[in-house]
Amino acid sequence: MSTNNLQSCKRKMFLHGHGRQSTSIDDLGLDILVYEILIRLPAKGVGRSKCVCKEWLSLLSTRHFAMMHCRHISTSYNQKFIAIGSRLCSVFPLSCEDLGPLLNSRILLPFEAPWNKVNILTSFEGLLCVCFRNTGKLVVWNPLTRAFKEVSSSNSRGLYKPKSDAIGLYVDKTDDYKLLHIKRRRGRMWVHVYSSIFDSWHKITFANKLHCWRGKPIWSNGTFCKGVLYFLVNCFIENKGVMLFGFDVESERFKLKTFPRFPHAYYDGNLVVVHKELHMFVTHGLPNWTVDLWRMEGESWVKLWVFPRIQPIILSCSITHIASTGRFLVVSNDGVANEIDTTKKGDDCFLPVVWFHGLQGAIYTETLSSPDFYFH
Repeated sequence: MSTNNLQSCKRKMFLHGHGRQSTSIDDLGLDILVYEILIRLPAKGVGRSKCVCKEWLSLLSTRHFAMMHCRHISTSYNQKFIAIGSRLCSVFPLSCEDLGPLLNSRILLPFEAPWNKVNILTSFEGLLCVCFRNTGKLVVWNPLTRAFKEVSSSNSRGLYKPKSDAIGLYVDKTDDYKLLHIKRRRGRMWVHVYSSIFDSWHKITFANKLHCWRGKPIWSNGTFCKGVLYFLVNCFIENKGVMLFGFDVESERFKLKTFPRFPHAYYDGNLVVVHKELHMFVTHGLPNWTVDLWRMEGESWVKLWVFPRIQPIILSCSITHIASTGRFLVVSNDGVANEIDTTKKGDDCFLPVVWFHGLQGAIYTETLSSPDFYFH
C-alpha cells in the first residue's frame, strides 16, 4: 500500500496512545490492516490470524494475498534448513550465531512414499519439488501448509530420472508457479513446462536445437533470478567445460550466457541468489583448488571474494545463501553443514554449524504459497 496509508495508520495509533482519539482495529481500514500489518507476519502468524473471524479467513485465503505475503516474507532472514530422514521431516532455524545444537520442529511427510526414497530437488518461495526414486514421480509440496500436488501425468511427463534430468521452479508475470523439466533419454533431450494454474504440461519444441545437448551433459537444477531460470551444464564436448544457460520464462527460450574465465581446464560452479542478484561460487585449479565468489552484472561477471586456503569443502557440497550479511551455508552430501562468512579473513571465515541428520536437505522459507493455487 502507499506511504500515505502507512503514515495515516501510525498517526491513528499515536493519537490513540495519547488519549486524543479512541481507535479500534476496525478504524484502521481493511487495506491498511491486511496490506501493511498482516502481510508482514510470519506465515504461521497468518495462519493463526485466519481464526479471528470469517472475514479475515476469506481475505487471508486468497491467491493475491498469498503472493503478496510471499514477496514480503521471502528474505534471507526467514530461511530455514529442511531435511528428510527417519520417516520425519525436520525443520531447523538457521542461527549461525549459536554454534550449539539447533532446535528443530518435526513434520510428518504428507504423501505415501518411503521416506528413504524421497529426494528434495529444489526449493523456491516456500515450495519444494521432490521426486520419488522408486517411481520417478515429481511432487510440488509446501511443508508448512502440508499441501502438495503430484504433477506427473499419464503420458510420462513429470517422470524424473536422477543423474539424467534437471528441473527448475519459477513464477511468471501472471503469478503462475511453473515447473520446468529437462529430460534426457537415449541421447535425446526434451523440455516440458508445467503450469500450476492450468494443471497441464506443454512442450518446448525448439529445445533439441541446442548444440550442447548432444552427448551426456550434466545439468544442475535451475536457479531463478529476474525472470530467468539459470542452469550450469557440465559438457566436455569440444572442450567447452562448464557452461551457463538461461531460460527466459516469458519467451520460453534458452540462451548461452557468459561464464567467468579461468586459465585452468577444470572448474565448477554453484549458483546462488543474493539480494536478488545472481552470484556464483566457482571452484577451479585442480589439484590445488581455489574458490571465488562472483556476481553477474549485466552479461558479465565481477569477482567479489576469494576463499582462504582451507580444506577443500566444495568438491561434494552445495552452497546456499542464508543471510544478507555475507554469510553462506555449505552443506556436504553427507549432511555436514558449515558457515562461510565473507566479511572475515583467513580461517576465521569458516565455522562448523551443525550436522543435519537427513538423507536430503534444502534451504527454504516458510510461506503460504500453494502447489496449485485453487483459492477462493
